[in-house]
Amino acid sequence: MAPEGRHVDPAALVRSIRGWAAELGFQHAAIAALDLSAAKPRLIEWLEQGFHGEMDYMARHASLRLDPQKLVPGVVRSISVRMDYWPEEAMDARAVLDEPSLAYVSRYALGRDYHKVLRGRLARLAARIAGAAGPHGFRVFTDSAPVMEVELASSAGLGWRGKHTLLLDREHGSWFFLGEILTDLPLPVDPPVGAYCGSCTRCIDLCPTGAIVGPYRLDARRCISYLTIELKGSIPEPLRAPIGNRVYGCDDCQLACPWNRHARPAADQAFAVRNGLDRASLVELSAWTEAQFDERMAGSAIRRIGHERWLRNLAVGLGNAPTTPEVVGALQRLAAGPSALVREHAAWALARHGEAGAIVARIS
Repeated sequence: MAPEGRHVDPAALVRSIRGWAAELGFQHAAIAALDLSAAKPRLIEWLEQGFHGEMDYMARHASLRLDPQKLVPGVVRSISVRMDYWPEEAMDARAVLDEPSLAYVSRYALGRDYHKVLRGRLARLAARIAGAAGPHGFRVFTDSAPVMEVELASSAGLGWRGKHTLLLDREHGSWFFLGEILTDLPLPVDPPVGAYCGSCTRCIDLCPTGAIVGPYRLDARRCISYLTIELKGSIPEPLRAPIGNRVYGCDDCQLACPWNRHARPAADQAFAVRNGLDRASLVELSAWTEAQFDERMAGSAIRRIGHERWLRNLAVGLGNAPTTPEVVGALQRLAAGPSALVREHAAWALARHGEAGAIVARIS
C-alpha cells in the first residue's frame, strides 16, 4: 500500500537517509528499484546446473528472490547499505594461510556476528526514516532471507559484481557487508556504476578448489565457504587437501583481487578480533569442549555451524598440518570422540600422516 505519512521531499529524504546511515556506521547507502528480471536467466541456469549444492532453500525460494514484492507486498524500493569489516589489527591473512599449524578463519567472522550488528543498525535507520516520513511499509534484511543483495546493491550503484560473484567498489574493494531495507516509499533511485574487472582473472586462477568455474559463475559445491559452513555432512575427500588450514570460510578470491588494495579498515569495533581467532592453532581450537565452543563463540557467526562441524573442519585442517606429536594427539582424541562425522574426518587425517604419524604417536 502507499505510505500514509506526512508530505516530504523524496530527494531531501534520501539525503537525510545517507546522513543517518553514516551516523549509524554504514559507509554508503543508495536506492534501487526492484526490477530483477535481468538476473532471472542467471539464477535459473545456476540452479539447473546444481551449483547450489545442498542449499535447497535457494531453489525453494527462487521466485521470492526474483520478486521482492512477493516477499514484502507493496514495496517498491531497496535502500541498500554497505559496512566495512576488514579487521586491520588481525594477523596478516596470507601469513596465517602460509603457516599450516594455524587455523584460518574468514576475516568477516573474526568479530561479532554481522547479522546481528547490521540488523540492529538497519532497524534504527528504518525508525529514523519513519520519524521523518511517517508510518510506511518496510522490512530490514541482511543475508537473512531470499533477497538478491548483490543485485540490488549493484543496481543502486554501491559497486559492481566481480568475477568471483561478490560486489566490488573501486574505493572499498569487497571487504564489506551488505544490508537493505525494502520499503514502499517511492524514493528516487541511484544509477549503477560501471564494471572494472577488465581482463583480470586472479580470483578464478587462485581459487584453491576451482570453485569459480568461469567469470561470474560459482559452483558452491566446490567452494570452501560452502564446504566448511553450509555443508552439514561429510566433506568430499578430493576437496579436503585443497582446503588446507581454512576451518571457517575462505577469502582467497578477495585476497587475490587487486581492488582490495583500496579496502578500508573497519571503523566499528564490533568487527574487532575476538578469542584470538586470527592466530589460533588448529590443535588449540580442537581441544575446545562443546561448552567452551558455545561460550567463546557466543555472539559470533561461527556458532551457527555448531561444535560438531567445527571439529570436522579442524580435523581436515589437522590432516593438512605438519606431522607433530601435538597434531597426531589431537587427531587421536577426535578419532575417539562421540561424533561419527568427526571420527570419519579424523581417520582420514590420521591416514594423511601415515607412517610418520604412527611413529610420532609411538614415541610421544
